[in-house]
Amino acid sequence: MTVDATINTVQSVAVKQSRLMKLSLVLEAWILLLRVDLIMKFRSPEFLRTRVKRQPVCIRGGFTAGTIENLAHAMDIACVFYFRRVLCLQCSSATTIHMRKHGWPARLVTGARTVLCDFHAWTEVEGIVVNDKPYMREIYRVWEVY
Repeated sequence: MTVDATINTVQSVAVKQSRLMKLSLVLEAWILLLRVDLIMKFRSPEFLRTRVKRQPVCIRGGFTAGTIENLAHAMDIACVFYFRRVLCLQCSSATTIHMRKHGWPARLVTGARTVLCDFHAWTEVEGIVVNDKPYMREIYRVWEVY
């Protein structure tokens, strides 16, 4: 086997591993959407709030595809393939848990617009919105962060 063939084989394996990691992130995100959906259906809102608050930020070593962009993209894809419409609280709760499991200090933020009686939820990492428009804090008055 030549050096070029070996390099191509290694690159091919790396690409396959990367695709598998991204697919596993999407599957993990979809399962989290389902878990949050079930909590929202059969438990109280306080139970979901406590569940998100108590999710620790895990420290992961070694190779991970868990960058903020990859995790947010995985959740977006999971929402597209979820079997029904995903609400902002469900998506943001699942995103926050997902990011914390991959070592990111994500926070679930809820806000309201009093004029329109409109409520919304989004996820932030270090003050930056990761699963919605970057100007959410300008549109909504922050109600709670956890």
